Amino acid sequence: MRKSAEGVTVVALLADPDAPTEIAQHMARALPARLADRAGQGRRFDVEVVSEPFTAGTEDLPTLTRRIMDRRRAEHWDIVVALTDLPLHSYGHKLVVELSHEHGWALLSLPSLGGLRFRRRALRAVEETVLSLASQRGTGAGEAPHHQSLGRFVSRLAPIHPGPIGEEETADLRYVVSGPGGYLRVLGGMVRANQPWRLVPGLSKALAAALATGAVATVNSTLWSLSEALSTPRLVIAMVGSVALMIGWLIVDAHLWHRSKDTSPEERKRTSLYNASTIVTVGIGVLVCYAGLMLINLVWALFILNDRVFASMTRTPLHASEYWTLSWFVASIATVGGALGSGFESDEAIRAAAYSKREQDRRRMLDDDD
Repeated sequence: MRKSAEGVTVVALLADPDAPTEIAQHMARALPARLADRAGQGRRFDVEVVSEPFTAGTEDLPTLTRRIMDRRRAEHWDIVVALTDLPLHSYGHKLVVELSHEHGWALLSLPSLGGLRFRRRALRAVEETVLSLASQRGTGAGEAPHHQSLGRFVSRLAPIHPGPIGEEETADLRYVVSGPGGYLRVLGGMVRANQPWRLVPGLSKALAAALATGAVATVNSTLWSLSEALSTPRLVIAMVGSVALMIGWLIVDAHLWHRSKDTSPEERKRTSLYNASTIVTVGIGVLVCYAGLMLINLVWALFILNDRVFASMTRTPLHASEYWTLSWFVASIATVGGALGSGFESDEAIRAAAYSKREQDRRRMLDDDD
């Protein structure tokens, strides 16, 4: 517990473990100077990061609000900003941030910031939020706070707009996103939180099967002739089909598709958002694997193929285009082999590769409820 000194505002960044904590630690280095420069009047800010799973077991906003307020009272922080990588909802809208100037707390849902320029947006959001909350401490009794909106934050991150607040809620300012633009923004943020590039090293058995399949297929003379006979549209169809098969197999085999027993419209929207993030996350990971397989197959073909043998079997000289076409076709075949090899991966291994830690915990909790 750190108490505020004269002229010093203690700001706590209460962050969920994993990515939110990393982001909080990154921004904590720059926040004190930026806040002091913006606030003026000789004010100073002391920023500390607290990593704690405050969203464990719930996505209910009133419950999260109570937890945040309890932590602030227990630690005597002046201001607490809670960061989570779970998408939160309020009155049918996707929550970005909500604040209580009276109680000195804020809750920021990081996926609503989108997937591009994420760290800069997160820093801007926290900076504007803290300044708005700090304005309440700088006003006298009965005076209105100076910063009742997050104007600069909103203008830079449209389509963010003010959201409805219930009469009994402790929050007095809330921003949400809605519409197709807001949906895509939250989806991008969720995919970024899942870090789809982790899928590549996480599927070791599937990659081993794909590499073995590619190595054997590259030296198969029947496939040489077949690759020469295929047109570009057919090669594209083979690529799309193999990638789709791999995505579908991983989702079905590892039970990544979420089904909710709640049939309410809001829950259906939430379920569709989670499933869309799963498809995009796994899809990006599989595409990265596919590109890697193409490159490895190309290198292997350059090393192993003999132009005279190739020409005698296909009646076509072995040029750069032939190397490229064969590597492309073999990558599609190897991806199918990788899909079969993924069956040897455990469900937990695939989930660990496809999801962030908080998303894994959330899905594990839903499975236990079922």
